[in-house]
Amino acid sequence: MIETYFLNLEKTLAEFSNGCCVSITKKIYNSKQGYINGSIIFENNHRLDFVEVVNTDKQSKIKYRYHYMNQNQDMIFRYDNAPHHTEIATFPHHKHEIEIIKPTIEPTLYDVLIEISQIQRLTS
Repeated sequence: MIETYFLNLEKTLAEFSNGCCVSITKKIYNSKQGYINGSIIFENNHRLDFVEVVNTDKQSKIKYRYHYMNQNQDMIFRYDNAPHHTEIATFPHHKHEIEIIKPTIEPTLYDVLIEISQIQRLTS
């Protein structure tokens, strides 16, 4: 089950051809639980670092972070579920945009890559 989840993430990464360098590390804890982290460096030298800790029996990820940066490694945005913004209506899920914290639902890697593609289209 966790192997299938990781395989689907890898397929998602393969769909986005604008990533010129991809590195992934996976750890399988048991048939249902695992950890994956990775980095994607895009053609414009922007970078996405991500982490997911998953139990396939649960609908939500145990932990996640999608941190998107420009070529100077300045944050453009970050989604995460770290439990440090209790004031957010969607706690623990939230999005950092430089100085702003926004409520959000839990994104998928696909959602984040679509958002990055849209940003890159607007800025190129």
